[in-house]
Amino acid sequence: MPNKLYNILVPVDFSRKNKWAIAKAIELSNSFGCNIHLVYVLHRNILPFVPVDVSVVTPYESFSDRLNSYEKLRILAAECRQKICGNGTIEISVMEGPVPKKLTEYIQLYQIDLAVIGVKRFNFLQRILSTVSISRLARKTNIPVLAVQAGGLICHFKKIILPLHNEIPSERIKVATMLARTFKSTVYLVSLRNADNTAEKIMNQALEFVQSISTVPVQGIILEGKNLAKTTLEFAKKINADLILINPLKVFTLPGLWNKMTKKLLTHSSTIPVLTIEKIAEK
Repeated sequence: MPNKLYNILVPVDFSRKNKWAIAKAIELSNSFGCNIHLVYVLHRNILPFVPVDVSVVTPYESFSDRLNSYEKLRILAAECRQKICGNGTIEISVMEGPVPKKLTEYIQLYQIDLAVIGVKRFNFLQRILSTVSISRLARKTNIPVLAVQAGGLICHFKKIILPLHNEIPSERIKVATMLARTFKSTVYLVSLRNADNTAEKIMNQALEFVQSISTVPVQGIILEGKNLAKTTLEFAKKINADLILINPLKVFTLPGLWNKMTKKLLTHSSTIPVLTIEKIAEK
């Protein structure tokens, strides 16, 4: 990820949750002067929740739907432009085909730096699907994916939490310090205490890394707990944090058999925005 944001992608399906993602994207655009790309992917389902390539649609239906979708995007973009106060622009695009594939192609073609996705907290099926899509998008494109719920529409990121597991998350640290410089934020590195003191060693190394690449305020905190996701979320609520940075590892799954079965990552239990950065980027 670069030292600033130039292009932000917001996948659009014209549902209510898009408003949360677009509002956050506009906030970032006004802070970084970056462009927002609103992208709608047209596809058809023969069976509910089973993605099928759009080639099964007749050319007439596809062309008509594409025009309607483009018009809706055009109206949405016009509303967004009224809220942009920096140098950022609004770009719109309608694509056809499998959603993950088309979004990946768009991200690579237009050099997208960040994707922002609205997430519904209480929709069980959508929680599973969006968890998979967020992790898959981060993995395939190697860019951060920011998940925003209705309660996450705070202004700016003043308190940024970065949980540590068993290694130095260099890529997440770089993103955290980049955001902290822009928003004049404090970065909180948190870890769980363990018997062999490895948490303290990892914490010290992470603090040294932050201080070697930036002068942003940083604090290292060792927490008591058994589950990193649950303990991080509790700490984030306690200090009124504005952003949590994770990667889609099992360590960020909330405790309990049902949560593991439904892949309930910290992303879907947090009203605080969660930024997912795929582990492959941390080299």
